[in-house]
Amino acid sequence: MHRYVEQVLERTQRLNPGQVGFFDSVKELLVSVDSIMDQHPEYEKAAILERMTEPERIICFRVPWQDDKGTVHINKGYRVQFSSAIGPYKGGLRFAENVNLDILKSLAFEQIFKNSLTGLPMGGGKGGADFSPKGRSDDEIMRFCQSFIQGLFKYIGAGVDVPAGDLGVSGKEIGYMFGEYRRLKSLYEGVFTGKGMCWGGSNIRPEATGYGLVYFVQHMLASRGESIEGKRVCVSGFGNVAWGACKKARALGAKVVTISGSAGYIYDEAGLDEEKIEYMLTLRKLNQGIGAFQDKFKGTKFFPGKRPWGEKCDIALPCACQNEMNASELQTLVNNGCKIVAEGSNLSLTTDAVELTRSLPVMYSPGKASNAGGVACSGLEMSQNSIMEQWKPEVVDQKLKDIMFGIHKKCVDTAAQYGKEGDYVFGANVAGFLKVATAMMEQGLV
Repeated sequence: MHRYVEQVLERTQRLNPGQVGFFDSVKELLVSVDSIMDQHPEYEKAAILERMTEPERIICFRVPWQDDKGTVHINKGYRVQFSSAIGPYKGGLRFAENVNLDILKSLAFEQIFKNSLTGLPMGGGKGGADFSPKGRSDDEIMRFCQSFIQGLFKYIGAGVDVPAGDLGVSGKEIGYMFGEYRRLKSLYEGVFTGKGMCWGGSNIRPEATGYGLVYFVQHMLASRGESIEGKRVCVSGFGNVAWGACKKARALGAKVVTISGSAGYIYDEAGLDEEKIEYMLTLRKLNQGIGAFQDKFKGTKFFPGKRPWGEKCDIALPCACQNEMNASELQTLVNNGCKIVAEGSNLSLTTDAVELTRSLPVMYSPGKASNAGGVACSGLEMSQNSIMEQWKPEVVDQKLKDIMFGIHKKCVDTAAQYGKEGDYVFGANVAGFLKVATAMMEQGLV
């Protein structure tokens, strides 16, 4: 390993004790970048890696709120504004009980290079709170969101930082936060993405991550002279990413045989049809678990407490959460004939699973490339807001297709340029990194 890269890794670990997730994210990128350091001695002189691995700003604040019984609760709120070298900070807000600074720094660092790959002018950030909306009334969620924005509103804005949704943050939460921001600032601007259609949102935004994921897989298959039509697809997850991926994969002729939730997974040998895919939305609105599929649709089987990676498929699309596929599960998939694993969730594969992809006959795409369709569509929403227009669904969809084609091409071309043909991890990391590093060099020591 290059001496400079080793020094930065040691520094990162020393200055961020206990933050294993963040260190792993940094290491994953720098292992790829290591092989190009000799060609760019100017990066060490300008301390590019040290600056790139240190957030520009971290905002931490308390979030006091009152539940329906009058009990006062205090949660912790965060926003990690990691890099603005190529545009305003951009990344989701996550509301979940396990949210902490390590998770958010890891995701924010990943976001920098994902946003870079889209070709749109967006920096990287992430935020959230250790609060779960599950089981809370709409009034409780509204009061929490309003208090959260009271702690954050001074630090965000259309040209500064544009948050979006993430786990636990749907259109409902975005609406409450946008309303409170508008009230506090007396300003109507595109400060959030994922907004409602009648107040500045974009067509196909809920489906965009899943759509983009399938478009990326199409290009992976095309590089082997294959089509997605007729392929068996295992999808995990129950949210918008999984929903969008199921919709688009089916529309293109694939057979989706699994979806999953926190309680287990559903297997359907016949493949999910349109009615079954839309039933995902019904269950979410009713706050019911995925096991209800088995009661409504004959031929579907529910496997409680398990993940779908033991089923036979051609393509696996993990769309649920971080670290949802380990090395053993990956090995089982490949043994059962899986040829492509593309991340729909952020950091879907564990570190050991990612390492194993290098020695298995499987094409693997990291989330910073294959799930970038969501933030790409968010960038398109920002564009629409800035010119006060709302594009038709087919216009947004075509732009999304073009962006995903561009991301795939950057990954493939960059990997080939450095003698790493077919290595999507290397291609995504280095292509994303070089754009940010170039911007930092050209803007001086800031």
